[in-house]
Amino acid sequence: MQKITSLPADDSMPGWFHTSRERTPRPAHIGQKKARWAIVGAGLTGLAAARQLALNFPDDEVVLIEAQEVGYGPAGRNAGFAIDVPHDIGAKDYIGDVTTANLILKLNTLGQDYLRQIVQENNIQCQMSDSGKYQAAVGEQGVAILEAYRRGLAKIGRDSEMIAGKDLPDHIGTSYYRQALYIPGTLLLQPSALVKGLADSLPANVTLYEYTPVTSIDYGDKVTLVHDKGSIVADTLILANNGFASHFGFLQQRLLPTFLYGSLTRQLNEEEQARLGGKPVWGVIPAHPFGSTVRRTVDNRILVRNSFSFHPDGRPREKHLKQFLENHRRSFERRFPVLPDVNFEYTWSGAICLSDNHEGFFGKLAPNVYGALCCNGLGITRGTATGKLLADMIAGERNELIDFLTASPGPSKTPPEPFLSIGVNSVLKWGQYRAGLEV
Repeated sequence: MQKITSLPADDSMPGWFHTSRERTPRPAHIGQKKARWAIVGAGLTGLAAARQLALNFPDDEVVLIEAQEVGYGPAGRNAGFAIDVPHDIGAKDYIGDVTTANLILKLNTLGQDYLRQIVQENNIQCQMSDSGKYQAAVGEQGVAILEAYRRGLAKIGRDSEMIAGKDLPDHIGTSYYRQALYIPGTLLLQPSALVKGLADSLPANVTLYEYTPVTSIDYGDKVTLVHDKGSIVADTLILANNGFASHFGFLQQRLLPTFLYGSLTRQLNEEEQARLGGKPVWGVIPAHPFGSTVRRTVDNRILVRNSFSFHPDGRPREKHLKQFLENHRRSFERRFPVLPDVNFEYTWSGAICLSDNHEGFFGKLAPNVYGALCCNGLGITRGTATGKLLADMIAGERNELIDFLTASPGPSKTPPEPFLSIGVNSVLKWGQYRAGLEV
């Protein structure tokens, strides 16, 4: 029996969660239960895996286990960009090998299409819009990145449009940026509303248990998941819990649970909306990876997301919220001096699972254990796609995307503690310093 040494404990003010519709959580599991399939983690990957597994095996019960409430964890705390195009920060043109880039494009597009279909069929109100994204630069270094990215996108047949700084206020209501590359194809959405809607529209043969953190696990001929009020015995287990997979005994010293911090303003009134100008919905991603992501939402709020910290136990630290809120305020004031009286209503942290070599894990972890883990910052599209494809692979399907994912070397090994935390946090601090005014 392996004891789980760290459990999710996210902070209390995730803006997307509190501004999306309220729902009644599914009850926690109590007692003993047996099922053919069990999935740990009801984020985007786990929800997609549960849905597709239930469709592939309609006569079986699929048990989906969530430690917190659906929409409250990392899947409901990201910036809400469902991105189709690859963005390989290790390549000079951010595209790299064209064959690999085209497969990544197909993978991300699969995730988008799957989500779009479910949202439409179930009338999920998640502010989904085909708004594209602006990759924006403040300085010369950022502009050079945009030019390289534009050339890379052309290699894989993706359109983009370079927009001069003088024209950007008509697009995003600010003249702060020197230049932006507009890339159509990205969906913008309200991530917590999406996850809540996906959970409430699962097939009838999926049983979802919320507030059921697994405290220990036994791997044998069957997998026994133990929690404080009972246990669940499954023939097959799927792990869709990203960084916490290492606490379940897999990919140890290979996953990097990294936290990003976001703040969401109150709703802008009509006069403030007019003063801001620009399009009613847009999203900006920084040219520099450590810069600020900024969005204007359907319900007229502004999101600012920046600042990083690394915590190998997968749990945020409350002390960072006050510190990074000051960063958000400075970033907002630089970009929107015409909105001096608009305050943030919510500030929160959200985990992303990274690896040192930017590779995720997909496939079999043990004889009766599978995983789709480590999306490297593309949780909405890649998490959805890999969850669906893992369920299809288990059902016996093979295609070029499944072959592509299983051929990955997986996350590379990292140094032991305390050298890992010292090194990663130093890299994060240096990256944020080098981003300069992009933050």
